[in-house]
Amino acid sequence: MKYIKFILSLLLTLGLVYFLSNPFTIKGEEEKTLPPLGSFFSPFTGFWQNAESSVNAVFQSFEIPEMKGKVTVHFDERMVPHIFAENMEDAVFAQGYIEAGMRLWQMDLLTRVGSGRLAEVMGENLLATDQLMRRRGMLYAAQNSEKAWRKSPETMRILSAYERGINKWVDELQPKDYPIEFKLLNYKPERWSILKTALIRQYMNLTLNLRESDVEATNALQVFGEENFKKLFPEKNPKQTPIIPPGTKWDFEPIKIEKKKANEDAIGLIPNHLEKVSSELVGSNNWAVAGSKTLSGKPILCNDPHLQLSLPSIWFEVQINVPESNVYGVSIPGLPGVIIGFNENIAWGVTNVGTDVADWYKIEWTDQEKTTYSLDGQIKKADLVVETYKIKGAENPVFDTVKWTYWGPVVYDSKESGWKDLALRWISHDEPLPDDISTFTGLDMGKNYDDYRNALKRYAFPAQNFVFASNEGDIAITVNGRFPLKYQGQGPFVQNGNSTENEWPGFIPMEQVPTVKNPPQAYVASANQRSTDDTYPYYYNSAGFDDYRGRVLNDALSQMDSIKAEDMMDLQLFDYSIHAAEALPLMIDNLDEKLLSDREMMILGKMKKWGFSFDKDQVEPAIFQVWWNKYYESVFDEIMVFKDSLPMLKPDQWRLVEMTEKTPTDPFFDLKATPATETAKEISMLSFQATCADLADDLLKPNFDWSSYKKTSIMHLTRIPAFSRMNLDVGGYRQALNAISENHGPSWRMVVELGEDVKAWGVFPGGQSGNPGSPYYDLDVDTWRTGSYNQLFFMKDGYDTCQKVKYSITIN
Repeated sequence: MKYIKFILSLLLTLGLVYFLSNPFTIKGEEEKTLPPLGSFFSPFTGFWQNAESSVNAVFQSFEIPEMKGKVTVHFDERMVPHIFAENMEDAVFAQGYIEAGMRLWQMDLLTRVGSGRLAEVMGENLLATDQLMRRRGMLYAAQNSEKAWRKSPETMRILSAYERGINKWVDELQPKDYPIEFKLLNYKPERWSILKTALIRQYMNLTLNLRESDVEATNALQVFGEENFKKLFPEKNPKQTPIIPPGTKWDFEPIKIEKKKANEDAIGLIPNHLEKVSSELVGSNNWAVAGSKTLSGKPILCNDPHLQLSLPSIWFEVQINVPESNVYGVSIPGLPGVIIGFNENIAWGVTNVGTDVADWYKIEWTDQEKTTYSLDGQIKKADLVVETYKIKGAENPVFDTVKWTYWGPVVYDSKESGWKDLALRWISHDEPLPDDISTFTGLDMGKNYDDYRNALKRYAFPAQNFVFASNEGDIAITVNGRFPLKYQGQGPFVQNGNSTENEWPGFIPMEQVPTVKNPPQAYVASANQRSTDDTYPYYYNSAGFDDYRGRVLNDALSQMDSIKAEDMMDLQLFDYSIHAAEALPLMIDNLDEKLLSDREMMILGKMKKWGFSFDKDQVEPAIFQVWWNKYYESVFDEIMVFKDSLPMLKPDQWRLVEMTEKTPTDPFFDLKATPATETAKEISMLSFQATCADLADDLLKPNFDWSSYKKTSIMHLTRIPAFSRMNLDVGGYRQALNAISENHGPSWRMVVELGEDVKAWGVFPGGQSGNPGSPYYDLDVDTWRTGSYNQLFFMKDGYDTCQKVKYSITIN
């Protein structure tokens, strides 16, 4: 009997081991696959091993034969590495090694996004996302970048060193030390490659320069006609101040471009179901003020890039000290060098330009199989590229054929009725200059204005507004990138792909992109607004230049004097909105107070006293946001009706403010669903009363305010709430300088005061570590949330080891 019990116990144990060693699926509304619970909960290799209590738990000194010299890395109290090396190659090796140690899963995920390989590790639900990325040509573009980089020995020297550093970490990684996300998703880290660095770069291109509204604009033109289109969608906001100060002289002879009539009339309606790139707050603020406006007499430079907020953060704080330079700032894990930062001589920062560099072309197929198309009266054969997708849990791969045309990949094709097959001409598909990566290493080692300008000559995309300041007293800003030459009106609409006359005539020469040095106003500033005034000789368009933040920024800087670093911090945190200041009084003036209830009058009283700042503990911003949304959707009910049926362009907010002020009886104010004829007065009244009714319960809650309404959250990249910071008590507004929304906002705030002893302050809403079990995972979220800054520990030499240095390693 005891043998039978033993055999049964043994079989049960073996069965349990097998069960816990394999992933299993939970059936429900959404099928979910759990990792093998045995290994996940194992005390030897499971998630317990990811608990981390100190810096010492991560890195140790080691020797590697191919190092050219000695590297010392000092980790400070916030886990920022200060890398001291005898040459740049060894320095970026150490940077790659450390960033892999701190952010390996994040780096892996972003390369999978760009290469269309999410379904491999996350299942079939991500297949459509993967297919879209390949159809957009993300992998193709990354391969083109790698091809270009390999033409430059200097670029390859840096990239190869960075690659070796990452793989040094990956090769020595034991299963017990895998980042927890690898354990949750049950897959292993891969070795790094230069292609993966190109994919990280391509992910930034996806975020920053794929904004366009061609399909929506084409539909709006077809539905509303040319006269209404021009009324609703003017390209320029007359109140906005450009990045390059008006009156700047253009000292060059522009290329002459033949003006053509765009042929969007022949396109027709486009009912395609588009997957749009999020454009919310993909922007930023940056500025530099000359010494003549500062208390110290030296320039001050500031930057706060607005991106999607996430844990781990997109940024990684680092200092790199080599004989040529001593640079501090933030990097993007997966890319070598410092992207935004300063050294002992200069400081720089970036904001997104937002110029439209992605155009859609309608393909005219000439066969039923859609493999040949018409171009300039000839039949051209599309290149058919078969993409293969591995699916987690599936035995067989999935195949998809992408058709590449003269213009680019056919991202959208279908047999659905009315569907237009569209090919994408995107600048990110082009090969960059072979040494474009050295733009940032050039800035890292820059000493003056000439070094800044020389570094920018190598940079093509994504286009950025590079702000600059130096200890020599110079300030400058350059709208830098490779911009298509376009004839007037080219770009906002889908174009016919049957004629090469519709292609870009060329590119604006790099020496003719907008730039200014030491303007008379003694400051330079950008907030993603239009680049220039009308005197700039080239046409360009955008899916949405900023309409408000640039005005606030220019107004503030023009009035400031004897500026201190603290003043610049206050400006980065400024919650005031010109949008609210211009819109709300017009809406209030349109109300008939005799028709309001006592409760509605009480709410109106609050709004009349409000100062247009989106402070976290005020209720008025929430009331304004709801009221404005209802007002906007009511006025443009003719457009909102297409919400689920047809991609449709929506007017900019400033245009509705202008219509309310100047043309309050415009036919667009009339509600189509009612027999009456409404004007701005009636719409203001109806939307205000609807707002009061909608917020009736919320306004009775004692803790209801702007932050509780907005619910800003910083989500982990897997969207796991336990790894996220939810419902933060924070103010800010999309149209304010402190542009914090539900999940976007200032991803890095930096203020640099130049001088003999450079001082700098910075913060990002996260921490250095990507490990949720580390005390350095979300270390500075609350610092950022409360509007505080860290004074950045800018070490002068590797021996300056004060109490801020908590741990050091050497690499020989």
